[in-house]
Amino acid sequence: MENIYKYIEDHASVPSDALQWVVRQTHIRTNHARMLSGAAQGQLLRMFVQMTGARRILELGTFTGYSAICLASALPQDGHLDTLELNDELEDLILEGFARAGLSDRIALHIGDCKQTLQRFRQEMGADAAPDPQDLYDIVYIDANKREYCEYYDLVFDLVRPGGLILADNVIWDGKVCQDPLPQDKQTLGIAAFNDKVSADSRVESVIMPVRDGLNIIRKK
Repeated sequence: MENIYKYIEDHASVPSDALQWVVRQTHIRTNHARMLSGAAQGQLLRMFVQMTGARRILELGTFTGYSAICLASALPQDGHLDTLELNDELEDLILEGFARAGLSDRIALHIGDCKQTLQRFRQEMGADAAPDPQDLYDIVYIDANKREYCEYYDLVFDLVRPGGLILADNVIWDGKVCQDPLPQDKQTLGIAAFNDKVSADSRVESVIMPVRDGLNIIRKK
């Protein structure tokens, strides 16, 4: 299987100089380089933006900024990406990557607890009443705390326009969600509950693609 993944990565579009810089810095300055989206998934995210004509994107879980750069690089000049990250120690690396990619004016980095930031967004957008359709997001990309995916889903749902996409990463979780009995660690339980929640939600249509660690593609009706 590793050979297949490597083949796919090798045949994806060549990452930009800025993305290659992010990869190098992630290996040098963090202990979690395997969390990077990688060339194939990054290109897939770019293509989702291009195919949908997205202008507003919300990302939960910036890490070192690789996926944010991929998403924002496909936005039109007046497009905007809000990206949320808990770890303030990564802020300098993230912002330098955005600057190297020439995307600082299209991306807003929000440091802090994801759920608290989403609650603030909901209040500012009037999500509990009738938000302005122009404020809604075209795409939401979820790649943050796996224990909280169900809560993220509930918080972002009203922030997505009808016909918009919610993309959730790591939904196969190294195959653990397929095991019987299901492992009882909180991350696996969180991802499994999320997948079940989405598949039972009549407000959406969805499919899980076996891209890297699994990508749940959810379209809001």
